[in-house]
Amino acid sequence: MMKMRQGVMAAALAAVAAAATEPARDYRRESPAERAARMAWFQEARFGMFIHWGLYAIPAGEWNGQPVPGVGEWIMSRAKIPLSEYRQLLSRFNPTAYDPSEWARIAKRAGMQYIVITSKHHDGFCLWDSKETDYDVASTPWGRDLLKPLAEAARAAGLKMCLYYSIMDWQHPNYDPLPSWDAGRSGHRPDMDAYVRYMKAQLRELIEGMGPLGILWFDGEWEPTWTHNRGVDLYNYVRSLQPSIIVNNRVDKGRKGMAGMTAEGEFAGDYGTPEQEVPSRGFPEGVYWESCITMNDTWGYKKDDHDWKSVTQLIRMLVDVASKGGNLLLNVGPKADGTIPPESVERLEAMGRWMEVNAEAIRGTTATPFRRHRFRCTKRPGCLYVHVTERPADGWVSLPGLTNRVLSARLLAGGTSLTVGERNGEPAVELPTVLPDPHVTVVAVSVEGVPGAAARPPAQDPETGVVHLDGEEARLLGDLKYEMATDSIGEWRSDDGRAEWTVKVVQPGRFRVEIEYACEKASDGGTVQVTVVDQAVSGQLKTTGSSHAFRRLVLGELTIPSVGEWGVSARGRRRESAPTLMHLRAVRLLPVGGP
Repeated sequence: MMKMRQGVMAAALAAVAAAATEPARDYRRESPAERAARMAWFQEARFGMFIHWGLYAIPAGEWNGQPVPGVGEWIMSRAKIPLSEYRQLLSRFNPTAYDPSEWARIAKRAGMQYIVITSKHHDGFCLWDSKETDYDVASTPWGRDLLKPLAEAARAAGLKMCLYYSIMDWQHPNYDPLPSWDAGRSGHRPDMDAYVRYMKAQLRELIEGMGPLGILWFDGEWEPTWTHNRGVDLYNYVRSLQPSIIVNNRVDKGRKGMAGMTAEGEFAGDYGTPEQEVPSRGFPEGVYWESCITMNDTWGYKKDDHDWKSVTQLIRMLVDVASKGGNLLLNVGPKADGTIPPESVERLEAMGRWMEVNAEAIRGTTATPFRRHRFRCTKRPGCLYVHVTERPADGWVSLPGLTNRVLSARLLAGGTSLTVGERNGEPAVELPTVLPDPHVTVVAVSVEGVPGAAARPPAQDPETGVVHLDGEEARLLGDLKYEMATDSIGEWRSDDGRAEWTVKVVQPGRFRVEIEYACEKASDGGTVQVTVVDQAVSGQLKTTGSSHAFRRLVLGELTIPSVGEWGVSARGRRRESAPTLMHLRAVRLLPVGGP
C-alpha cells in the first residue's frame, strides 16, 4: 500500500501544480469547423475493435466452482466478491501468450481502423504500471505494462490507439459509494475530490505515456456521486492535456440510457454511445455516434458464453450502422493467457474478407440519402452504394426519389457492370440472377454529384404491400413532440395528443395493424388506438422496461377498401396516475388478404 499512499500524495501535488498552469478554457466551445476537423478520422473510420481485458478473464464467469450469471467483467459485483478475495487474482494474472502485434494484425485484417482497450474497468485493476496504485499489472507475475506495447503495435499497423477508462471504481478507498456487497471493508474513506485527483493523475500518465491517443472512452458515470460539473471538468482536463483527443459522452451525465445518445443541454462529450443496439435511423450531419456491441453476450471473456452472432449478422450490422452515419465498435474479450478466442478471430477474419472487397462502401462514407429504402445504402460524392441482402423478385433495385443522374452501376465483387434502367418511373439497377455474396452484395451506382433523394409522403411499398409510418413523419396534435434521441413520438402526457398521417395506398385490402412502442414501468396499463377510415383497433400497453426499449404490439385488423390517399391516426389514454402513455416509433399496416 506504500505505492498507493505515495501515489495519492503525488496526485494531490500534481493537481495543485497543474491548476496553476492548465488553461481556463471550456473546450466544448470550439467552432463547428474545429470540431469537424477533430472528428474527421473518427467519421472516416466507421469500424473499430473494443477490447475488454482484466483480472475478470481469470475466473471467466465462474466463482468457487459455480457459474455466475451476467457479463463476465462484472463478476466482482455479480458474485458479490469482497476486494480482499478478488485481489488474490493478481497472483494469477500472467498472460504469457499475449502478442500485441497479433492483436493489431487481427484488427487490421478485419478492416478496423482503431482499437479501444480497457485501461481500467470497474474493478479498478490497471493494465499499465501506474505510479498511483499497486493494484495494477506491475503487481502480477507478468509484472510490466500491457498498454504501451499494444499502442506501438497498433500504430505500426496504421490503427488509432484509444483507451477506455472507468469512472466507477470498486476498489479505490476514496471512491463513493463503497460497493454494497463489501460494506465491511476496512480503510474506506469516501472522498470524491481525492478520487478525482487520483483519476486525473492516472489519465495524465496514460495520455503522456502512451503517445497521442485517438479517444478516451469513459464509462461508469451513472452513480449520483458523479455530477455534471465533474463531467465537464474532466472533459476539459483531458482536452487540455491533448486538445485533439476525442472524448465520448459518458464523461458526463447526458447519456440517455443504453440508447446512448446525448440529451439536450450543455453536456460534455463528443459523440453518442449506443450499447448493444443500433439506432433505428441516423442523425443530422454533425451528430456523431458509435454503437458498441459484443459478438456473443458478454464483454469480458466468459468460457460458457457460446451465443455467437453469425458472420452474416455481424456484416449486416456493420452495414446498418454505416448506413445511418455511425461507427461500429465490435468487442473481443481476450482470455487470461492473452489470446483472443478463436470464435472471435474466425468471425473477424470473415468480416475482413468481406471488407477487402467492399471497404469503399463503408469507410469514409456517409448515411443513406433515402428516408426509407428496402436495402441499406451509403454514399460518397459521385457514388451511391446499395447493400443488397436478397434479390428482389423482379431482379431490379429501385432508387425511389434519387435526385441525381445515374451514370452507371457495377458490383463491387468482381466489378461486373450492371444494366441501368427504370421501374415504375424510378431509376433502377438490374441485378444478376445469382448474387455473388451470401452476406451482403454491394452495388455501386455512379451518379453526378453527391447522392440525394427527394422527400416523399408516406406510401405503401408496391412490392410487399406494407405501409410503414414513422413517428417523425406524423402531424402531431396536443403536447406531442418527436424526440430524435429515441426516434419516437415522446411523452404523451395528455390524452388529447394525437399523431396523424396521410398515406398513398396502391394495393387496398385487409391489413394487420401493429405499433412499435416503448413504455416505462410507471406507465404500464395504458391503451392505444389506431384509426383508419372509420375503423379503429386498440390494445393495452405493457411496460417494455424503459423509454428506449421498443417492442411491437398487434392491435387487430381492418380494411382499406380502395386505391387512394387515406388518413391514419393514433391516440391513447393513460392509466390513471401514470405520468405518460408511451413513446411511439411507428405504425405498420401489414397485408393479410384481399379486400
